[in-house]
Amino acid sequence: MSAIERFEDIEAWREARKLTADLYKVTQDRGFRGDPALRDQLRRAAVSIMANIAEGFDAGSNREFLQFLSYAFRSASEVQSHLYVALDQKYIFEETFPRLNSRTLRVKSLIGGFRRYLRSETAKRTARSARKVEP
Repeated sequence: MSAIERFEDIEAWREARKLTADLYKVTQDRGFRGDPALRDQLRRAAVSIMANIAEGFDAGSNREFLQFLSYAFRSASEVQSHLYVALDQKYIFEETFPRLNSRTLRVKSLIGGFRRYLRSETAKRTARSARKVEP
């Protein structure tokens, strides 16, 4: 894995950005105009994924970063749930739903993988510190 110097380097953030752009485009359609609450909540949840990854990057510790990644993961779950509502209300087409749901699952997978990586790095760092303290 190459060094991550900015939150924009995080693949999960980049994919969340694409998802957000897709959702903004889809929610401009006619059906969502009649349901501004769902449109706005779907957009907020998508933006929240990106924002939590970015905010977590600058949190100062892996432990805090992991917490923000958990929030991002949950926001992605919220997006998925709202997509089902949009599908059931016929605001999105049967062909559109799988693409958006798949992109959301990809974001969740990337966040999950990044969380595992950070936990692993934290465990390694803790083990190295413990070895230094031993007599």
